[in-house]
Amino acid sequence: MNASARGTNPATLFQRVSQHGLLWPVLALVVLLLACGLKSPGFLDVATRDGNLYGQLIDLLRNSATPLLLALGMCLVIATGGIDLSVGAVMAISLAVSLTHLASVPDPSAPGAVATAVVLGLVLGVVIGAFNGFMVTALGIQPFIATMILMVAGRGIAMLITKGQITTVTSPPFKSIGSGFVLGVPVPVVIAGAVFVLVALAVRRTALGMFLEAVGTNREASRLAGVGARSTTWVVYVLAGLLAALAGIVYGAPTMAADANNIGLLKELDAIMVVVLGGTRLDGGRFHLGGLVVGALLLSTLERAVIVFELPSQTTPLFKALVLIAVCVAASPALRSRWRSRPPRTRRPVATEVAA
Repeated sequence: MNASARGTNPATLFQRVSQHGLLWPVLALVVLLLACGLKSPGFLDVATRDGNLYGQLIDLLRNSATPLLLALGMCLVIATGGIDLSVGAVMAISLAVSLTHLASVPDPSAPGAVATAVVLGLVLGVVIGAFNGFMVTALGIQPFIATMILMVAGRGIAMLITKGQITTVTSPPFKSIGSGFVLGVPVPVVIAGAVFVLVALAVRRTALGMFLEAVGTNREASRLAGVGARSTTWVVYVLAGLLAALAGIVYGAPTMAADANNIGLLKELDAIMVVVLGGTRLDGGRFHLGGLVVGALLLSTLERAVIVFELPSQTTPLFKALVLIAVCVAASPALRSRWRSRPPRTRRPVATEVAA
């Protein structure tokens, strides 16, 4: 039997599908969507109003933009064997800087003022990412400790920027970053999709992806092979800071309020959860960007399911943990290895009567 015939064999195809790392996250997502659809009729409907798409599914896509942006940066950092716990604080700082700038200008709705506010927030994210990279690569501090510094101190910085107040501004152009539409599609979805494509092209069409996997698999071996381990690691922390700043602007733009105590709170854990659900191992090496989309959608659907089933919002972390445990156990290498090593069932021979 040739290779193409084996590929189309139903048994072989089923085995490949059953062993794919995204099988269980996708199944969990489908089950949650169907359960929400049964509980709330019309949940799966998509309507068009004034040329724009509306519906619960569209809201799920919109809500998935922030965790996807965070997870993209977190995935690249984890691929190098590190971790970034400061992304939630970066969200609060970038939004605080952007809104504080808008509050200080005479016309917050002017295109120039909005563009400057966005650039200031993104630049600050780059600076924080460079600081994290410096701590990890130049000083040799463990990524968990290096990024935990800003995780703890970041909200204090945001409080200093907003002077301990919740900064509120009225600026329709800035608000449209989080609640507007482009050709009927929500702006956050467009931003997250464009960023995803750019990151995918950067890591799959250039040598950056290979460098990330080499550094994450064996840093010393990659250095001896000529890979710039330090510069590669520094770059991914800068990217993680930039994407976290963008996520903060997208997340806080609809409300136009910079609440330093609550913006981005525990979002670093959501980003790690999305990365894990997407099939990327936390010990570095190989990473899967496509799985991040499934993980972000699963996270947003789970949060919406808590509302649909009228459960207390305080129980949301519990259901996140249950889904994470179920998916990780089902996709665990040990369980999959045991499944592969299970001997195939053999049919018992059917007794046949021989005519005398």
